[in-house]
Amino acid sequence: MTAIPRQRGLAVAVAAGSAVMVAILGGLATDLSPWYRSLHRPDFQPPDWLFGPAWTVIFACTAGAGLLAWQANPPMRAWARIVSLFAVNGLLNILWSVLFFRLHRPDWALTEVVPLWLSILGLIVLIAPVSRRAAWLLVPYLLWVAFAATLNLAVVRLNPV
Repeated sequence: MTAIPRQRGLAVAVAAGSAVMVAILGGLATDLSPWYRSLHRPDFQPPDWLFGPAWTVIFACTAGAGLLAWQANPPMRAWARIVSLFAVNGLLNILWSVLFFRLHRPDWALTEVVPLWLSILGLIVLIAPVSRRAAWLLVPYLLWVAFAATLNLAVVRLNPV
C-alpha cells in the first residue's frame, strides 16, 4: 500500500468522524420536549422531520469540504487555521442546540448563532484559496444557518421571555 491511499483514508476518517461526532452531540442536545412543542413557531418553519435530512446533507458537505481542503495540501500554517476554525465551528454548532433545546433559551441561542454563522463564513474565506470546490460545499451550511437564525428570531419574537 502506498502513502497516498493511507493519507486519503486518514483524511476521510477524520473528516467523516468529526462530522458524525458533531452531528451526534448536537442531536443529543436536541430535545423536542413538551417545552419545545409549546413554543409558538412561525408559519414558515419546515416540518420537524425535515431537519434531520437537511442536517445530514449539510454535515456530508462539511465533511467533504474538510476532505477536499486536506487533499489540496495547504501550507501547515493555513491548515492549522482551517482545522482550528472547523473545531470552533463544531463547538458553536453543538452549543446552539444546548442553548435552545436544553437550556430553553432561544434568546441566548439567537445571540450565539451570529458567531456560528461567522465561523462558517470564515471557513469559506479560509478554504477558498486552497480549494474553491471545498468552499462551495460550505455554502449550503451558511444558507441553512442563516435560515435557522431567521427561525430562531421568529421564535424569540413569538415567545417573549
